[in-house]
Amino acid sequence: MANVVVNAVGDQCPIPVVKATKALREMKEAGTVEVHVDNEIAVQNLTKLANSKNLKSSAEKKEEKLYVVTIQTDGAVADAAEAAEECVSCTPDKRKNTVVAIASDHMGHGNDELGKILMKGFIYALSQLEELPKTILFYNGGATITTEGSVSIEDLKSMEAQGVEILTCGTCLDYYGLKDKLCVGSVTNMYTIVEKLSQADKIIKQ
Repeated sequence: MANVVVNAVGDQCPIPVVKATKALREMKEAGTVEVHVDNEIAVQNLTKLANSKNLKSSAEKKEEKLYVVTIQTDGAVADAAEAAEECVSCTPDKRKNTVVAIASDHMGHGNDELGKILMKGFIYALSQLEELPKTILFYNGGATITTEGSVSIEDLKSMEAQGVEILTCGTCLDYYGLKDKLCVGSVTNMYTIVEKLSQADKIIKQ
């Protein structure tokens, strides 16, 4: 299985997508194309490229100015150039200020195990939206979703790499003994949670 690393750090739009497209077209066997970039717009464009070709992708923020987008392929993507032209957008991020507030590790009332399955599906579906939310807040039981052992970490990391702010209540992490087990996003306080909710254009609460 081939593993190609593309360094697009410092490159401006649309160069990261052009480099990824070239790498995909040159793939002769199943493998991955790992693209390193330094901005969220590049992550969004690379994710759109993968989605347009029905290729599985993941994205992760490694450092303040380092993001890694991994695209999996079964071989060469012959028409990747056309896909690149369709998906590249160099305009600034114009998402609405949508805030998602998650207060539990399960969704709805009834069976908690079913609720956890539904929550996993909810977060995955959220990560696949054309327009991602600006912020996701986790508090009370929801704080466990951003910590070690959570089945949603990869989906959350992918959204974070595309510019979604992931914030978890510090008091809640302390209460559950999870302060040192946070895997994605950053710790916040109730003042910031209230501020984010009050300034939101739309709030989705779970």
